[in-house]
Amino acid sequence: MLRPLHRWEHSDRPLRRRDLASDPLEQFLAWYREAEQAGLRYPNAMALATASRDGRPAVRMVLLRGVDERGFVFYSNLESRKGRELAENPYAALLFYWEPLERQVRIEGCVERVAAEEADEYFATRPYGSQISAWASRQSEPIASREALVRQHEAYAARFPEGHVPRPPYWGGFRVLPDAYEFWQGRADRLHDRFRYERRPDGSWTIVRLQP
Repeated sequence: MLRPLHRWEHSDRPLRRRDLASDPLEQFLAWYREAEQAGLRYPNAMALATASRDGRPAVRMVLLRGVDERGFVFYSNLESRKGRELAENPYAALLFYWEPLERQVRIEGCVERVAAEEADEYFATRPYGSQISAWASRQSEPIASREALVRQHEAYAARFPEGHVPRPPYWGGFRVLPDAYEFWQGRADRLHDRFRYERRPDGSWTIVRLQP
């Protein structure tokens, strides 16, 4: 039996309806800035959930690389498992968990591909080693050994000198277009505060409190 190493209680930091922004993106950005200020190493780390055509789910951690009124952007090998699943079933859910602040944000929506020009611009900002890795790794595909992966990396490094690495044709970005957000604030006695935003047909948002 798995035994908890320790028991701890949430602090009693309230999240009230009157404190919420009417626009969930504004609320997200306010919380994100607080996560940055709290010194989290990766405040942009998020769990990404996808599903295959037949509904079989998968989840993994990725990094948020851009957010604005259009949606939440991350990048990946387009032929990876996540890329294949999003091609088959273009819906996803995101989860941010900022433990020091006892907060979670959930985001749900359909997914579209980022424009090639935008992907090119972002790829050019990546460190050289990461650019080469995008060429060398056929993400999610089997490989015989780490040594084989290193050899592939070295081969592409010899092919592309630093400063002249084009974006691989099988690498790009995805944008999650939110139609729902949930903001969760941990509270004492597991009576957490939880609010859900849902988009109306006219583009405005409803806000409801959910039971924890």
